[in-house]
Amino acid sequence: MLDQRPEDIRRITCIGAGPIGGGWAAHFLAQGYQVTSYLHDESEHQALTRLLETAWLSLKKIGLAEGASLDKFTWTTDLAKATQEAEFIQESIPEVLALKQELYRKLGEIVDPRVVIASSTSGLSMTDIQAKCSTPERTVIAHPFNPPYLLPLVEMIGGEKTSPKTVEWTEQFYRVAGKEPLVMKKEIPGFIATRLQEAIWREALHMVANGEATVEQIDQAVVNGPGPRWALMGPCEIFHVGGGEGGMANCLDQFGPALKLPWTRLVAPELTPELRKAMIDGCIEMTKGKDFASLSKKMNDGLVEIAKIKRANKHE
Repeated sequence: MLDQRPEDIRRITCIGAGPIGGGWAAHFLAQGYQVTSYLHDESEHQALTRLLETAWLSLKKIGLAEGASLDKFTWTTDLAKATQEAEFIQESIPEVLALKQELYRKLGEIVDPRVVIASSTSGLSMTDIQAKCSTPERTVIAHPFNPPYLLPLVEMIGGEKTSPKTVEWTEQFYRVAGKEPLVMKKEIPGFIATRLQEAIWREALHMVANGEATVEQIDQAVVNGPGPRWALMGPCEIFHVGGGEGGMANCLDQFGPALKLPWTRLVAPELTPELRKAMIDGCIEMTKGKDFASLSKKMNDGLVEIAKIKRANKHE
């Protein structure tokens, strides 16, 4: 609530029970909050429970906040009941504008207007989402990276009718809640991190489509090249270090001319049946029959170790 200090918030409602909504619930529970999840249908409960239990294994390795417990979790299929005592709402329903607009219309009517409603949308704008909400000033984009309980980034931006106070308060809340909020300068499609991620993805698809590299070679290149550096520094800082004593200035003077070489393709390739098959077959071959659960565990275990290293470095 905007009349409460961010550090005093204790009751959170997560709307949506998929990987993002469930991931947010796991994160908030690990931070010691009381969490209620709204489920569109009772049949979603079993999958959500499995997600929370799986996430908890990783979260315990990183370290739980004082008072953190899965016993603080409840769920319901009644939207009014789910939001009745909410002090903060994290919305993560499917990326369908009409669905979100209708949800925000309802929330505008039934939720205390002092309660912030944050959307996990990865592609829609808050200006569009809040169009039918009677209290748009308290709505804000808060886009996480998956899984939200292990990756700290939250990209934030308000809509045309969002109060600047809402953005400021929500940024402070996420910091208290153990996240790393990034408040953007303006609304842009895809935000920041996703656009950077998509640029690499487009290049990968072009190389496979043109027979320049296999799926496995592309992943080998990232995992054994820039990937480990990116876990510790962003591309700008890495190039600054790459310039030696001269820093970024030296790097730009030396490698700047290469920016105009035809290395990259800004336009995405046509997703032909052949390219689709090549990508699918390549991933099947590369993972050698490993199922989703084992691949997720591999990723989560690695992220836990990276989180421990970064936490240790932060306190040096």
